[in-house]
Amino acid sequence: MRPLTRADFDLLDLGAVEREFKKDQPRRILHCAAVSTAAQAQKNPDLARRVNIAATEYLAGLAAEIQFIFFSTDLISDGRKGNYAETDAPNPLHLYGETKAAAERIVLSNPSHLVIRTSLNGGVSRAGDRGFNEQLRQAWRAGRTLTLFTDEFRCPIFAGETARAVWELAERNCAGVFHVAGAEKLSRWQIGRLLAARWPGLDPKMTPDSVANFPGPPRAPDTSLDISKAQAILSAPLPGLGQWLAANPDGPF
Repeated sequence: MRPLTRADFDLLDLGAVEREFKKDQPRRILHCAAVSTAAQAQKNPDLARRVNIAATEYLAGLAAEIQFIFFSTDLISDGRKGNYAETDAPNPLHLYGETKAAAERIVLSNPSHLVIRTSLNGGVSRAGDRGFNEQLRQAWRAGRTLTLFTDEFRCPIFAGETARAVWELAERNCAGVFHVAGAEKLSRWQIGRLLAARWPGLDPKMTPDSVANFPGPPRAPDTSLDISKAQAILSAPLPGLGQWLAANPDGPF
């Protein structure tokens, strides 16, 4: 396996991408790169479309004869009903979701390719600020009081569990769409309470609010995912965040 980052080459330099592909001749590609938040996509829509759609289309074309695994998001849904199944039609509320839904369609045009829809992933990132847990920790270390929504729901998961599950699905040559996320639907407020209890030394401060009061891009209130399709295949179940934190008191979080 060869992990690649921005330091290796620019994903938008298609000539470099093709050269690396021909040099490595991989038997599978896991494509995680993205402009990955609604705010980032809204701020730079051209970059979001180039990275999330055009680069994905180019990679999927190179990988036409090999396994291609694309990481997508629960935010392709409008959040009106929650517990979304893989068969539910996407209805994104913002450009980020639109670009990921468009990329999904491209990837799924090849019946041997795999789309992984996931939710909030936490853990330890190279930059130290990519995981939702890292962002909360940084804010509390700085003494900030966080406003957290009681009515916006996701299915958070430790990134290591996502990696384990995706690797197993890949090894089983699964194709199509699979939801890989935590087994527990939690609000932003509930997530905050779980992590505040884990880090009492930070003196965490937070206040509850409603997503209806958010002044930025539209937010989907409940993009929780039905993970039963993946659970039926995986050798170990996907845990909920609370369950994982309890079982890993000294884990990387």
